[in-house]
Formats: sequence, structure tokens, C-alpha cells
Amino acid sequence: MSVHFDGILLGLGAFLCIGMFHPLVIKAEYYFGVRSWWAFLAVGLLAAAGSLCVSNTYASIFLGIFAFSAFWGIGEVFKQRERVRKGWFPKNPKRENKK
Repeated sequence: MSVHFDGILLGLGAFLCIGMFHPLVIKAEYYFGVRSWWAFLAVGLLAAAGSLCVSNTYASIFLGIFAFSAFWGIGEVFKQRERVRKGWFPKNPKRENKK
């Protein structure tokens, strides 16, 4: 019986991508507000295009996971705004009066 680590490695990559985007969403909303969704879209589109162009299967899969983690971040930026309004996360006092 041979052991295959492919699934574990790709699962770890997905876990790390999701874990990385969670604080990125929080920081992006804090410093830039919901207008930061454009950055998540751009990063996601670039990673998706890279996934289509890379010939290595594992790199392509990882880029796809990264792309969809960025796309997920778009919705989370708007949800983060609501979490800030509810007082669950701090407001940025420098942006407090701006809409």
C-alpha cells in the first residue's frame, strides 16, 4: 500500500489561503472600507487566469483555490462592514465621518 499526500497538501493549501484571507478582509475593511472589494476581484481574476495558464496541476489547483478565496473575500468585506456597525470589530476613527 502506498501513501498519497496530494489531498493533504492541497487541503493544507486551501486551509492556509482561507486563513490568510480572513485577516486580510478585516484589515482591508478597516483601512479602505468596502471599496476594497475591487482589489479582491482583481487578485481573484489574476489568480484564476494564472490557474488556466499554468501547466503544473498542483500549481493550477492552488491558484484556483487562491482565486476563489479572493472572490469569497468580496462578500466578506461587505459582511465585515455590518460586523463593524454591530460593534463586533473596531471602527477606523480616520474613516468614521466618511461614507
